[in-house]
Amino acid sequence: MSKLVTSVAVLQAVEDGILDLDADVKPLLPRIGEYGIISGFDDDSNSAQFTANSQPISLRMLLSHTSGHEYDWLNPLLGKWRASRNEEPWTGPTVEHKSVLPLVFEPGTSFAYGAGHDWAGKLLEVAANTTLEKFMHERIWIPLGIEDEISFHPETKEGMKARMAHLSSLNEKGEPPAVDAPTFDILFGGTDCLGGAGLFASQKGYQSLLSAVLRRDPKILKPESYTELFRPQLDEKCEQAFNDYVALSPAHTMFLGLGIPTTVRKTWCFAGMVAKQGQEGRFRPGTTLWAGVPCAVWFIDHEAGICGTAMCQILPPMHPAVVALHEKFQSAVFAEVSSKAK
Repeated sequence: MSKLVTSVAVLQAVEDGILDLDADVKPLLPRIGEYGIISGFDDDSNSAQFTANSQPISLRMLLSHTSGHEYDWLNPLLGKWRASRNEEPWTGPTVEHKSVLPLVFEPGTSFAYGAGHDWAGKLLEVAANTTLEKFMHERIWIPLGIEDEISFHPETKEGMKARMAHLSSLNEKGEPPAVDAPTFDILFGGTDCLGGAGLFASQKGYQSLLSAVLRRDPKILKPESYTELFRPQLDEKCEQAFNDYVALSPAHTMFLGLGIPTTVRKTWCFAGMVAKQGQEGRFRPGTTLWAGVPCAVWFIDHEAGICGTAMCQILPPMHPAVVALHEKFQSAVFAEVSSKAK
């Protein structure tokens, strides 16, 4: 659930004037989009076809998943391209190793879930001449008093490494009982600060962050930056592409739609997914939600004035049975607040 924190940090850099949401990022990230757009794959020659891309990629696109990037483990064409190069998806130590990928559409024209926040974090590091860890530590974690509860590198910190939770995994069919998976590397060799997938946090630390963002704590962002953080960023075409993407398969609906019915129209803001309509008994219109690979989910219901997160350490990602538990948790919190309001 690192993307929300990275979006906050990036907006701080925008406030500082060292980043621009709509400028071309290529001057600071020269390798981004270097392959152009993948258009097909010839199995006979084991080679991909590409078309050139002339459109700039902006920070706004990176934070909105409209830049043309898609995770290679989600896209069959990118999977074939990786295999043709004897490479595994999303492996290696740096953002460049993991995310210098062919684009899957012209920037700004569609939606695909990808490593935009990893690139955004790298952009901040270049512009601020620091690491994402140091920037967030000074600008977010210390002001909120959670500097001992969150880090990209908890294994290097005496107060954190003893509290690291192992992952557990269900069997290949997604059935219990869960078994310990202590050797599973959720970063797949990553050593960079991965703004899209690299943070480790305690429940206490992450909830403190959510609470600060819900109440728009001025220690973190200016009022106009909070407005930008939660403002839907997709135009009509990209919003439709997002909703089509979520409905692409049951796996997409669960992993990217968090099990929310496809009849609930969705869009995207810098913080995460926005439910444009409410879901009876669960949340009100405009609620923002997102998740992390080991079945962890957060939500901010702006209208009801509540936020919450339930953290798991279990694979496979966004398993339907675990997502159902998240829905029950969210509904229970919503019911409690609603009963008190009455």
